[in-house]
Amino acid sequence: MSNAQGTHRATPAAAGQTPGVRLVPRVLVAAVLAGGTGAYVMADKAVQLTVDGQPRTVHTFADDVGGVLRRQGVSVGAHDIVAPRPDQPVHDGDEVAVRYGRPLSLTLDGRHQRIWTTGRTVAEALSLLGVRADGAYLNASRDASIGRHGLFLDVRTERTVTVLADGREHTVRTNAGTVRQAVADAGVTMTGQDTTSVDPDSFPRDGQTLSVLRITGREEIHREPVPYRTVTQHDPALAAGTQAVVNPGRTGLRKITYSFRTVNGVRQRATITGSELERAPVDRVVRVGTRALPDNGGHGGSLGGGQGGGHGGGGPAGSADHLNWHGLAQCEAGGRPHAVDPTGRYGGLYQFDSHTWHSLGGHGRPQDAPAAEQTMRAKKLYVRSGSHPWPACGHRLHG
Repeated sequence: MSNAQGTHRATPAAAGQTPGVRLVPRVLVAAVLAGGTGAYVMADKAVQLTVDGQPRTVHTFADDVGGVLRRQGVSVGAHDIVAPRPDQPVHDGDEVAVRYGRPLSLTLDGRHQRIWTTGRTVAEALSLLGVRADGAYLNASRDASIGRHGLFLDVRTERTVTVLADGREHTVRTNAGTVRQAVADAGVTMTGQDTTSVDPDSFPRDGQTLSVLRITGREEIHREPVPYRTVTQHDPALAAGTQAVVNPGRTGLRKITYSFRTVNGVRQRATITGSELERAPVDRVVRVGTRALPDNGGHGGSLGGGQGGGHGGGGPAGSADHLNWHGLAQCEAGGRPHAVDPTGRYGGLYQFDSHTWHSLGGHGRPQDAPAAEQTMRAKKLYVRSGSHPWPACGHRLHG
């Protein structure tokens, strides 16, 4: 009986083995599923992500800040700020902030620079830069937004400038962009040629002291002679030691404008502000003889005596008596024995130069000699050189 019962108990045990085998996998599956759900839930993190001031809550499985940004499609550049850093781990409940950098073309008190700022408004940007905007001039409202493309911003902070004018001192707080405007802000008026001790269009600096210069002035035009050149031409047709004036030359004329100024009542040295050549000078052209004279030493000795002397002195001069010397004198000097040309080099009825006059035996200056002597020596010159010494008027001798 016992064996039968044992066998009988064994039979149910053997028969119930199949349900037991089926039960274990179900429990394991349930346990695994329960554990996996917990791990899944633990891996999901709720993070508050604020991008350029716009907050939102995101769920993520990312392990670090950079992963959160990538999964949310948020790209950052070198000028952007991310807090915490992209390589920092992220946990459930963390906060991640991104502030985009914006290019700012900034002119601050006359100095231009290009910078990047994470400020989203003009006021934020100035605060981040440490610029005190109280009393400052801004070309844009403090509340103006700065887009991702950036902004041109001109800022002139308030400065103290001292203006010295008319013996008085004027100190002013100003955000002027030029010295000229700072002077006006100080209540000082500039008129006419008035200026300042520094460039009136320069930028006024804080603590700067400048002076207003009261200027009056006038211009004067003077006409001044321009001397001519003397050009020498060698002429083999003329005897050595003789000269013939081909062109007497003419002095030119230049118009010069002078500026006379007084600065704060003190007269300044005149300056030239303009120069114009009104009449060009004309060169004086002189032909200088190069023909060698014959050697008459022996003949001079044989002539000797009064007859030879008379022939040598009177004959050559007498051979020119028939010429129109009065007409030549009128043409050269207006018939005035004491006439002198503008240069002072030529004088007398026939406008001798000193060298020629002395070569003809004259003494002193030709214009100081009697008219008869001047005519006598002019005849000697004609016998020696013909009418060449009077290129402009020589034809009058035969008229």
